[in-house]
Amino acid sequence: MNRNRLIEVFISNLANAIIHQILEKAIDKQEIAGVYSKEVKNSWGIAKKYREKINPINRNLPEKDMVEIKKKVINKVRTELRLRIDKGYENINLSLVDEFVENALKKMEIV
Repeated sequence: MNRNRLIEVFISNLANAIIHQILEKAIDKQEIAGVYSKEVKNSWGIAKKYREKINPINRNLPEKDMVEIKKKVINKVRTELRLRIDKGYENINLSLVDEFVENALKKMEIV
């Protein structure tokens, strides 16, 4: 798999994990929150594997890649959450997106 494809798969899985973290906060039913929690763990684990394939963890990514990854993750998360809101999901707080993305990128040692 080439580097650009690795980055795209990483972005998709990280965005999915963040989406489900936000959905987990929005839901008040424990059984559904448990499903979201499982999805977060699964996507987070996959994203972490791809992060390690893109660039060794102990080396920073180029600035251009960091900016591009952050922008794409934010866009994917916002787009998906807006679709969920349109489908009737309630209590989704879009103002959490930037904070969750920033925290996730720090944990993945992107920024």
